[in-house]
Amino acid sequence: MARKKSTTLTEAEVRLMDVLWARGASTVNDVLAAMAGQPRLAYSTVLTTLRILEDKGYLSHQKEGRAFLYVPQVRREQVQKSVLRILLSRFFENSAEQLVLNVLKHEKLDALELRRLRRMIHEAEK
Repeated sequence: MARKKSTTLTEAEVRLMDVLWARGASTVNDVLAAMAGQPRLAYSTVLTTLRILEDKGYLSHQKEGRAFLYVPQVRREQVQKSVLRILLSRFFENSAEQLVLNVLKHEKLDALELRRLRRMIHEAEK
């Protein structure tokens, strides 16, 4: 039996989406140029990954001259919200409290982050 296609993003897909969210509509060469400081990817790898992202509904493309411009179809915030829902349901029994407590217990938060969290909690109580 064939494995069900995943709609979530892989690490490689996130790297490309980060470029597209930052730049907006981009060609394969634009994406490659924007990733210059990262490990080098082959043109064909980027192209294949962009097509996969299009199949998953994260991108669309439009023809510009001889090249395709790949355009994000979802905002980063939409993806974050979706991934958070998956994380909550799979690992935290749909409990935001358990997730936050886990972060507070296992991650080092600086004073500024803690102040922002306190402020957000205070605002949520209103």
